[in-house]
Amino acid sequence: MSRTAALAADAVPVAERFRIMQYARLTAGVLVLAVYAFARQTLLPDHGVIVTWTLGYLAVTVGVEVLVRLLPKRTLLLLSGMLMIDGIWLAWAAYLTGGTTSPVRYMMLIHLGAVCLIASYRTGIKLAVWDSLLLFTIRNAIAGKVLVETAPPRLVYGNPDQRLAIFVVMLWLVAISTSTLSAINERELRRRRGDLESLTQLAEQIERTDDPSSVARTMLDAAVSTFDFPRGIVLASSEGDLPLLASFGLSEQTARRPGRPGVSVVIAEAQDSKATLLVRGLDPVADPWLARLLPGARNLVVVPLFAEGRPLGALVVEHDGGARIERRVVSGLERSASYAALALRNAWLLEQVQRLAATDGLTKIANRRTFEAALDREVARATRSAERVSLVMVDIDNFKLLNDTHGHQAGDEVLRNVAAALSCECRDFDTAARYGGEEFAVILPGCGPEEAYDIAERLRVAVSLAASVVPITASAGVSTYPSHAQDADTLVRAADEALYASKHAGRNRTSLAVGLPMMAPVDALLRRAAD
Repeated sequence: MSRTAALAADAVPVAERFRIMQYARLTAGVLVLAVYAFARQTLLPDHGVIVTWTLGYLAVTVGVEVLVRLLPKRTLLLLSGMLMIDGIWLAWAAYLTGGTTSPVRYMMLIHLGAVCLIASYRTGIKLAVWDSLLLFTIRNAIAGKVLVETAPPRLVYGNPDQRLAIFVVMLWLVAISTSTLSAINERELRRRRGDLESLTQLAEQIERTDDPSSVARTMLDAAVSTFDFPRGIVLASSEGDLPLLASFGLSEQTARRPGRPGVSVVIAEAQDSKATLLVRGLDPVADPWLARLLPGARNLVVVPLFAEGRPLGALVVEHDGGARIERRVVSGLERSASYAALALRNAWLLEQVQRLAATDGLTKIANRRTFEAALDREVARATRSAERVSLVMVDIDNFKLLNDTHGHQAGDEVLRNVAAALSCECRDFDTAARYGGEEFAVILPGCGPEEAYDIAERLRVAVSLAASVVPITASAGVSTYPSHAQDADTLVRAADEALYASKHAGRNRTSLAVGLPMMAPVDALLRRAAD
């Protein structure tokens, strides 16, 4: 079953429709009995057989109710069968109480309208055909002398066939008008349920994402698939500028290289008003950033993204329906944007927390925990690929004296400058970290002892050139896996011993590890077991 068909089937449950129709049948039957009891002169001619037929009809209604409870899977079949019985009872009751002059015949119009609204417009049209067939059958039976005319002569005016034709025309007018209204309502209900389902799916998908780009892409994909927009973009950041987070329908070159983020007059206006903005077109002079991303755009919908009262960016989509756009589309976009904005805010907060947890608060480079995880990862990768990985330990010489002489603020500034110098000298895939105090570590994937020694010398010189209240120097130690160590722990130990060798040799120099004693791997295993 298609998604649309499923929504249509579930718009109003069949059991609920059947229950409402049962109440209508009981009401109609009781009404006929009440009229016969208190105003039988209106049911001319006075045929007591109408009571028998009505009681029989009510008995069938109750019996079908019991069957529905016993066989709930057959509810639709029983509903269709009861509608046919309804038509037979109403047509026969109208015949018994005056034929084309009977007031009961108007109950057929009410019944038809109720079926169109409660069941479906398709069922209403079928019922109109069934009722018309029953009325013409009874009229032909009267004309053929099979049945007698029940209309009182004093109430008969004009041609009975003409009166019947007029009533059938009224029947079809009710069927067509009510079915049209029912179809419109059913279509609107399907669309609203579809929008709600899309929003629910969007919420479920966003819950499974934890980065801003994925959240933006999920929101844009949901908007495009639900409302069939030809182009759309999401511009947002936690810093206030408007980088391109997600796009749909853009040229490949623009999507890959959107250019430097700029400001947008249109988005600023939407954020200032805190309301969705409908834009006929973009001015390349007044709004160059948005015009560059969406060249020749017409009929834009700009939905601002807010989280906790703070503007984050905007969802911008282009629709091809002309200047007018349905309110339900705007409402759907606003709901999606509201939910996605909170998700974006949470994703940025999560990134910030992760970044704070992974970096040293003073120097803003990797902290000890991040360093250890990165070193374990690089050693494992080097083991799998039979490659090498080196480690450089760098320590600022006489840092305690600097702290005692010039104060801890000056010492902190030196640490920040040294961290910046190390980061600038590292390759993109190297990891620079603050190991502890004034000691720093740099992981060098793919480097052997000789290349790592040259890099360590360059790092040591960069540290000595870092800004400081007094000239500083640094000592460094270098070790390589698997030349000097068997695992990450012994690699750190080897680099640390090389560093202390530089210290003992007079500082301001780099030393290469010479290997570890045979018991070193055992010591490393014991330390791991103790941890």
